[in-house]
Amino acid sequence: MAPTARSKSRSAIHEFDLIRTLQQRHSRHDPSVIRGIGDDAAIVTSGAGKWSLLTTDLLAEGIHFDLRTATMADIGFRAAVANLSDIAAMGGTPQYLLVSLAIPRTGANNQVHQLYRGMMAACRPHRVTLIGGDTSASANGWFINITLVGMVPPRKALLRSGARTGDLLYVTGTIGDALAGLMLLNEPPSKKRPSHTAAISTRHRQFLVGRHLHPTARLAEGQWLSAHRFATSAIDLSDGLSGDLRHICEESHVGVELDLSALPLSPACRAYAAFRKLDPAALALTGGEDYELLFTLPPRRKAEVERAAKLHRFRITCIGAIRPARQGIQAIGQDGTTHPLPNSSYEHFK
Repeated sequence: MAPTARSKSRSAIHEFDLIRTLQQRHSRHDPSVIRGIGDDAAIVTSGAGKWSLLTTDLLAEGIHFDLRTATMADIGFRAAVANLSDIAAMGGTPQYLLVSLAIPRTGANNQVHQLYRGMMAACRPHRVTLIGGDTSASANGWFINITLVGMVPPRKALLRSGARTGDLLYVTGTIGDALAGLMLLNEPPSKKRPSHTAAISTRHRQFLVGRHLHPTARLAEGQWLSAHRFATSAIDLSDGLSGDLRHICEESHVGVELDLSALPLSPACRAYAAFRKLDPAALALTGGEDYELLFTLPPRRKAEVERAAKLHRFRITCIGAIRPARQGIQAIGQDGTTHPLPNSSYEHFK
């Protein structure tokens, strides 16, 4: 999950190298663990053959959220969606929620209640039950840790490791909106006032801010992709397209060719980019927390999947193709030229 406020660090830690090291040193074979470190959620199985999904996310004040730009209810909502989206990326159904809080001395009862109100607003439509957690005092701001338990039918979980050369790359919804919304919230007051010249409309502003504060977990889309075995791999866009795409490539041992002209950009995102003289594709590549699903599917199923998506009113867009690993991660620019795609997504400790 990408942060809301980026802090500088002198640490030599590299987030994804650290995760790989921990995986190598501390994971062990256990027949009940179908999938451990390396995907959006872990998968464990019981003796009855059921597959359970477990995921967790930690949010820290000043890194993932800012009380100056979001209410406690907004923060709770986004925290829940971060976990719901992990379950969506596995094609699963969320069931149980556990919440641990570290509350600063300045924290108040009504703030805690607002936080939970936001979390449950995100979870209630999916019939998720709050079953426990923990609370602690904090010397430095709010810390929110959510653990979400879900389920997926045996052998139907969507993984990052199934993409094959020739597969097509798709994404749900539109991307770049959440980052544009965050940038709007972080603008100084003078910049937020519309000028007499071209400015982003109130409607576009509300849409983008809403996409940041109240994102959508694509659970229906994930379950649809899983149930029909459409997707060969999947991941949710929590850190940014340019980085999350790399996780699929690394886990599947493939390369990719991304068509920048095909990226699904909302009219609001395009309007904001034009207003601020930004490249809208850069917002889509860099911005995390859109929580759209990035997935691959065999080209022979393209027409079938697109017809079914239209029937269900799911917006999906083909944005590239999987290539052999030796070709690396490439992007086709607006001018038709191909070049290596740099990783512009957020990484903790960077």
